[in-house]
Amino acid sequence: MSVTDLDTTRLAKANGPAPVLLTVEEAARCLRIGRTTCYALIRTGELESLTIGGLRRVPADAPAAYLTRRRAEQRAA
Repeated sequence: MSVTDLDTTRLAKANGPAPVLLTVEEAARCLRIGRTTCYALIRTGELESLTIGGLRRVPADAPAAYLTRRRAEQRAA
């Protein structure tokens, strides 16, 4: 179980079923980074996000996918 799984599990227990989409703030908490850094990752395309109406949302699996890519990059370096 990854850190992101633990965080979304905690959100699910507090609010019902596991979330499909996270707010940017929730995604930042999952990654243990600041909100501004999370927005920077979104802006550069490193972290997947969607705009729904006027709201920015991050798919629940996107933080884990970002970590997987970063780990692969560091191993290759």
